[in-house]
Amino acid sequence: MMNSLIGALESGMIYALMALGVYITFRILDFPDLTVDGSFTTGGAIAAVMITGGVAPWIATIAAFGGGMVAGAITGLLHTKGRINGLLSGIVMMIALYSINMRIMGKPNVSLLGENTLFSSVSELLLMPFIVIIVKLLLDLFFHTDLGLALRATGDNQRMIRSFGAHTDHTIILGLSLSNGLVALSGGLIAQSSGFADISSGIGMIVIGLASVIIGEAIFGARNVIFATLAVVLGAIVYRFIYALALRIEWIEQTDLKLITAVIVVAALVLPTMQRSRKAKSMAQKRSSEITTGTDHTSLGGEL
Repeated sequence: MMNSLIGALESGMIYALMALGVYITFRILDFPDLTVDGSFTTGGAIAAVMITGGVAPWIATIAAFGGGMVAGAITGLLHTKGRINGLLSGIVMMIALYSINMRIMGKPNVSLLGENTLFSSVSELLLMPFIVIIVKLLLDLFFHTDLGLALRATGDNQRMIRSFGAHTDHTIILGLSLSNGLVALSGGLIAQSSGFADISSGIGMIVIGLASVIIGEAIFGARNVIFATLAVVLGAIVYRFIYALALRIEWIEQTDLKLITAVIVVAALVLPTMQRSRKAKSMAQKRSSEITTGTDHTSLGGEL
């Protein structure tokens, strides 16, 4: 039990980087980017191939981040310059990345067993908190710069930010590039942690990222960007704990994992909505009662 929880904590911190990338597109930019499923695999593929080729693990990890940024930038160009619908541009890039990733790896699976990785000399439990904290703080600082504020404003109201002379095409491309860079970084670290890179490792990553964002916001709130990024990180860890606990149920099999993810996302979406609906109904009943009481008092005063 303890080993599975520690494993969930370790993987949760790695997936938190991917969740931060999803947060940038879906919450900051309000852009439904499905490139994530492809760029996650791209990060793992680049890191695995470079490490097996004798490149230092930290250089391979940075290269994985760069590969994801390129993929995100292409999605942004398809949308802004090619005038392709945002959702469709992400789907097109995700499909293209499948072939690109296969070209990078040369085969469906690349093993890292026996290779020197970032986690060969230090465990994920010791290294990942530093990486996650550094990435989170850098994002917080970036979102408070002029460029970061322009990126946030683009997601809120593109027309308004254009009226101030900002180039929204540039900010969209930047946001998608940064987002997929973080996703690919997560993919590269997952490949090093698990000991292999697989062509299908990115399937469903967008749902996992959304689940982490939604769970984090529902539990911890998102009053501002600093709290929002913290909530996303904690949401990714909570999601992995839920995942690990679900796997301990006897009648659940490995093939049910995607279904578990879908159920978690549905629950995270539906429960807050039900709570808001119940609260609104309660407030409406209270106001109705107050109006009725006030009417009664008025009628009594009129009779007197």
